[in-house]
Amino acid sequence: MMDEANVYLKPLELFHVKDLVKTCAPMVRYSKLAFRMLVRKYECDLAFTPMIISNSFVRSIKARDSDFTTNPADRPLIVQFAASNADDFASASEIVAPYADGVDLNCGCPQRWAIQEGYGCCLLGTPHIICDMIQQARRRVNREDFSTSIKIRIHKDLRQTVDMCQKAERMGASFITVHGRTREQRCQPVDVEAIGVIKDAVGVPVIANGDVRTLEDAERIQSQTRIDGVMSARGILANPAMYAGYSQTPSHCIQEWVDTALSLGTPFTCFHHHLMYMMEHILTKAERQVFNSLSSLSAVLDFLRDNYGIG
Repeated sequence: MMDEANVYLKPLELFHVKDLVKTCAPMVRYSKLAFRMLVRKYECDLAFTPMIISNSFVRSIKARDSDFTTNPADRPLIVQFAASNADDFASASEIVAPYADGVDLNCGCPQRWAIQEGYGCCLLGTPHIICDMIQQARRRVNREDFSTSIKIRIHKDLRQTVDMCQKAERMGASFITVHGRTREQRCQPVDVEAIGVIKDAVGVPVIANGDVRTLEDAERIQSQTRIDGVMSARGILANPAMYAGYSQTPSHCIQEWVDTALSLGTPFTCFHHHLMYMMEHILTKAERQVFNSLSSLSAVLDFLRDNYGIG
């Protein structure tokens, strides 16, 4: 029986009671358990796992143990999968269903390896496959409180994106996250107007992704588009407390990261890299050079204690 401390809202409940659902993006190497636990302490409503390859996840117990770690406090949680066929996606969804609140299909990763495998934004050209994956996952995990969503990029012809999203909605997509760039775009400004067009074209909640680096960015995009949620990647990586209104990572958040990461046995490289991002705008250039070159846990902890009273 779940105790009062672990009572939480499911994703679809969040969209009903929250004016703006604030989410942490699925980031390879970074949005793992310890970081998800950290951002939840700073008004992040919903967290995603890193993208997991469904094929190997279904077929290998070793891959499952390596790619997916959670605990009872890590909720609400969406597990994101890369998949190229309905059976893999639905089977992976069945495996994680007892431990998560939803699954998300990555239809936006622009990396060459993903496209070569038929994953990510490769799927934008085959909306019928996206729809089949959604439909099969919904059938195999027959729970009203379990969400099945997609994360997409936009087409050059936005009419294609609107049509694809409407089809996905009809097949049972619970919500849609829209990264407002095409598969070819990297650092260009996000097309906020396009996100607004998609929001107006569907009846399910829409999350805006891209260029959300501060709480003010989130509120501005909502005012422009009336979207239901926002998703941050680089912004929340640099400042895990951004949704709580902090302009840069506060020292108590860094202390929370140290405590949480060490208690969960986070590997040193991951532990250190997160601190590099969090402290980028806090350290001087000379301090950054020293801190980023540290190669052991004890050296990092000594630096934090001696220079910032953290440790």
